[in-house]
Amino acid sequence: MDNVNKTLYIPLYGKAYVSKKGIILKDTKAEKIWEKEAFPLKGKSRSKWLAYYMGMRSAVFDGWLMEKMTTMDNPVVIHIGCGMDSRIYRTQSRNVSWYDVDFPDVIKERRRYYAESNEYHMLSADVRAPEWILNLPDNHEAIIVMEGVSMYIHPDKLKQMLSGVIDHFSNVRVLMDCYTTFAAKMSSIRNPINDVGGAIVYGIDDPRLLEEVTGLSFVKEHEMTPQYLIDELNRVEKVIFKMVYAGKISRKTYRLYEFMREME
Repeated sequence: MDNVNKTLYIPLYGKAYVSKKGIILKDTKAEKIWEKEAFPLKGKSRSKWLAYYMGMRSAVFDGWLMEKMTTMDNPVVIHIGCGMDSRIYRTQSRNVSWYDVDFPDVIKERRRYYAESNEYHMLSADVRAPEWILNLPDNHEAIIVMEGVSMYIHPDKLKQMLSGVIDHFSNVRVLMDCYTTFAAKMSSIRNPINDVGGAIVYGIDDPRLLEEVTGLSFVKEHEMTPQYLIDELNRVEKVIFKMVYAGKISRKTYRLYEFMREME
């Protein structure tokens, strides 16, 4: 795998770690995959604090997705940059039309642990190229989740990609996390992705920049580390975690944005 693809092991480890501890997120699939693969992470990428953060981020995405699936009319779910994630199982979504999308090398690995069905599909693609969109059904409502993806795509390419996939559907909801420009500048020094080879990353400070071209409307910014999840840590860990990964300090580097597009 190239350096971008190798970053998938960081959230996989995080979810396996918290799941095994019985906190934040239950993900037995991540536990099993990590036990077998055990990619040799080092440094910050194997930090328990980052594992807590990755688990909380995924739990927030899961909760948002489950809420949207109850309010939309038989939506298609598109998980861009799925890695080895088992979100389809965690959200009890196996009867929903679901598309997990990632680079060919990642999907090749993923097929060792996941099987397609009439409802579940895996697409091998570089999402910056438009061809993969032709494999999606059209004229449906759609929910798009992009966790840990946007920072690896240049903002201009990100706009083009979002515009293409969104035009394929009627009503759309999107949840995506983004680095700030400050975080992108600092990534060469302090980013844990450097521990698995590193990659060029990009930041977005104003979510309304993504409204240009795409037709999306910014809805709100979500809390990446809500208090109810922090409360699952022990007393000392809560204090340390809130100092490093929550609140104003965290927001200086990382944001979680929700968008929508509705056709009249």
